[in-house]
Amino acid sequence: MELTLLGTGTPEGLPRPGCPCAACAVSVGARARAATAVLVDGALLLDLTPGAVLAAARAGHSLAGVRQVLLTHPHDGPAVELPPGLPAAGRVPDGRELAVISGHRVRAVPMDAPGTGYEVTGPDGDRLLYLPPGGSPAGESGVRPYDMVLADVLGRPDALARLRASGAVGPATDVIAVHIDHDTPPGSELDRRCAAAGARAVPDGATLIVGEYHAVPDLPRRTLVLGGARSGKSVEAEQRLGAFPEVQYVATGGTREGDADWAARVSLHRDRRPGSWRTLETCELAPLLAAEGPPLLIDCLALWLTDAMDRVGAWDEDTWVNGGQRRLRERIAELVAAVRATRRTVVAVSNEVGSGVVPATPAGRRFRDELGRLNAAVAGECEHVLLVVAGQAIVLKQ
Repeated sequence: MELTLLGTGTPEGLPRPGCPCAACAVSVGARARAATAVLVDGALLLDLTPGAVLAAARAGHSLAGVRQVLLTHPHDGPAVELPPGLPAAGRVPDGRELAVISGHRVRAVPMDAPGTGYEVTGPDGDRLLYLPPGGSPAGESGVRPYDMVLADVLGRPDALARLRASGAVGPATDVIAVHIDHDTPPGSELDRRCAAAGARAVPDGATLIVGEYHAVPDLPRRTLVLGGARSGKSVEAEQRLGAFPEVQYVATGGTREGDADWAARVSLHRDRRPGSWRTLETCELAPLLAAEGPPLLIDCLALWLTDAMDRVGAWDEDTWVNGGQRRLRERIAELVAAVRATRRTVVAVSNEVGSGVVPATPAGRRFRDELGRLNAAVAGECEHVLLVVAGQAIVLKQ
């Protein structure tokens, strides 16, 4: 099957009309995106959007051969005018199949939100799944991998996680991000976020071949996310695994009796996580890294170091000099070796404290120095390192 993406943006398009945000301000020229619509083999049109005829012409195609027009979601605002010669647009009831005269078979996939997804099987047997904006399949399981999936990857990363869990998205599935909104700045940041989900974004007018080999985005197996307090580093780390099922969230901070502020921070983190993630509170990281299992999100190494320094008595000068420093080095070396040897996908979070005010106490300076050494050692074992400043991720290593 040959697909032409007449648009790849949100139903409002990008930039959104009248929106003053920074992402919309720079979404001009080649970065502008019309509402998502897909032309399949020149015969099947998925979603009818304003300017579809002109968009097809710019891509070198015509809508004259379209035999079926299917809609995936309710269209707000005035009705879109049907271009002359096109059949009436409609939606297939959930679970029903439709045979198109062109030889394509279409099955309507139920969604967990208003809208309909479509599984399209071409005459040659290639299979495509196209999901509406904000939609995720409801109840799909035991599905063999699709050749290509077009989905709201950035708006509903959990939908991609469900598809992976069900087997509908496999290692060779070409995942294309559509319904792209202004929540993600265009350009390199858009590409980076898509790649973190194992997907890619393409420009409006792109023509793709379903089943044609295309290199799947290379997902770094070990990632370190650094940042200061309230920089957004934890959110960045969580976004990197939002499209994957059964993530194990490792909280190294534990609980603190009577500390209402700490409880509020823990609750905020917990409420952000997908319901399918499992949380484990522990500082015993080496055994987890050595074991087989789903991706690990470790938040954070600074709290792990606090625990490690507590265990060796690092805060007392005499204890530190008489064996505490050596025992801490051994524990850090064990962790770094475990990061080096792990076969799991790992995203670790840590504080970057070396750029702030020099701590007033010897213990504070000791912690700052040891955390800097720990961050450097772990970063050396990671394929990907990010620094988050004011919510913006800067790539340090990739």
